[in-house]
Amino acid sequence: MRLLSVNLGRPKAVPYTDQPQGLTGIDKRPVEGPVRIAAPGRKGVGASGLAGDTVCDLRHHGGDDQAVYAVAREDLDEWERELGRTLANGSFGENLTTTGLDVSDALIGERWRIGPDVVLEVTSGRIPCLTFQGHLGEKRWVRRFTEKAATGAYLRVVVPGEIRAGDPVTIVHRPEHEVTARMQFRAVTTNRELLPRLLAAGDALHPETVAQARRYLEKYGADADGRRSEPAAG
Repeated sequence: MRLLSVNLGRPKAVPYTDQPQGLTGIDKRPVEGPVRIAAPGRKGVGASGLAGDTVCDLRHHGGDDQAVYAVAREDLDEWERELGRTLANGSFGENLTTTGLDVSDALIGERWRIGPDVVLEVTSGRIPCLTFQGHLGEKRWVRRFTEKAATGAYLRVVVPGEIRAGDPVTIVHRPEHEVTARMQFRAVTTNRELLPRLLAAGDALHPETVAQARRYLEKYGADADGRRSEPAAG
């Protein structure tokens, strides 16, 4: 398992974002040399965890719990075959493109060491937006991405330091629960009955998802396994 590329983005004016100034940093490109990585601060104030990277819409992106976004090269390769086009590292707006690591099925709270020092912790999957769709230029992209649920993973920074392309990636901690980034993604998008089960991930879970799961429980309740579905319509 290793880091294929570290990808950074600069502000770019585009017609397909609702960011107030019409800017996005989703167009990320691989860079050479070491990149400093550290916790950026709370959401709404902190941006990217990578020095030199840009997050333009702080309403929805960035902050400590979404400091870094990772995508497996294997998922990009599968999309290449499906879309019939080349997808370079960074095409999904990811900061880290990995190989040999099942990113979408990483456990919430799973910790990775990258290189000798940096430790990151998985917090959630990535929710697709219209900026992502406009960036790729694919029709129905949000729906297609949601259906496949190869979501990649957001991570928080546990131990800061420097990373670079070619660094080894080692899983140094795997929690004893079943909650993956893919499961979290499905719970907050298409399978809301999964929400109570996400709470097994504890404090590692993205705080916004914790709040969603608790609201669901308040409204619908749950059985002892946290598996009760929403009432059927009608």
